[in-house]
Amino acid sequence: MEQNFKDVLDNLLEAVYVTDLDRRIVYWNKRAEDLTGFAKEEVLGLTCSENLLGHVDRRGVPLCRGECPLSQTMSDGKPREAMIFLHHKDGFRRPVRVRTSPLKDASGVISGGIEVFEDAMGYLALEEKIQLLESLSLLDPLTRIGNRRYLEEQMEEKFREFQISGLSLGFLFFDIDHFKRVNDSWGHLVGDRVLSVVAATLKHSLRIYDVLGRWGGEEFLLLLPNLKEGALEEVSDRLRKMVAASDVFLENSYEPLHVTVSGGATLARLGETPQRTLERADELLYESKSAGRNCITFG
Repeated sequence: MEQNFKDVLDNLLEAVYVTDLDRRIVYWNKRAEDLTGFAKEEVLGLTCSENLLGHVDRRGVPLCRGECPLSQTMSDGKPREAMIFLHHKDGFRRPVRVRTSPLKDASGVISGGIEVFEDAMGYLALEEKIQLLESLSLLDPLTRIGNRRYLEEQMEEKFREFQISGLSLGFLFFDIDHFKRVNDSWGHLVGDRVLSVVAATLKHSLRIYDVLGRWGGEEFLLLLPNLKEGALEEVSDRLRKMVAASDVFLENSYEPLHVTVSGGATLARLGETPQRTLERADELLYESKSAGRNCITFG
């Protein structure tokens, strides 16, 4: 059983390590090796106080020789999440998001701790982008993605890059299906929650240089630069399926609400304006609506 458990941990996409109550490392999985550069043979048996990973918080305060999230969790039994910066074997700092949990023996007594961590470069970039948009009044306050003004500016910028480089630029226009029915049946607070869930699903499913914003109402526009041949179809349908698989949780209900989106997707063409590309995506969107919704029309 123990070996099966280790095999599962070794094949996780997240990095995992386990310590005993003395904060001595007793397990280190393969993903931890990848993210830190340290092989398990280099860390097993060492204590956190030896500061091999050199964890610091956002202010640069060292954590390994004092109160780190893992030691706090082993003290009070409460799981924690935090953003920290670890020291890679090659010398550079790497941001990681950590989640800590206590390990308990058969009697329920805490016997150690487990820390799961993952690369946070994309998360930090996204967080900084949100802060910048907010400072420039380009953020939609409800969904926390770009607003229409932001999209209009990005359309002009991405279109200029497209005309200079010749690299592809995809336009994807999404509209939430039967959104009026959601508002009429559940109320506007639930409608707002639907908008936020759809926005979050899209936001966390894109590359860092893709552009996402709320065009207005229940419409979302995505600008997807530098796509390989056939990628627009693949990305568009994947995003549609991701939205359909998302849950909107309702008060006093065990069953979550599910919504779908219809979309129009097209590639920018040399010699046309951004407005014309957007109009074509909009026309294709309404073809999807006429075709029964929850689908993408390409053109």
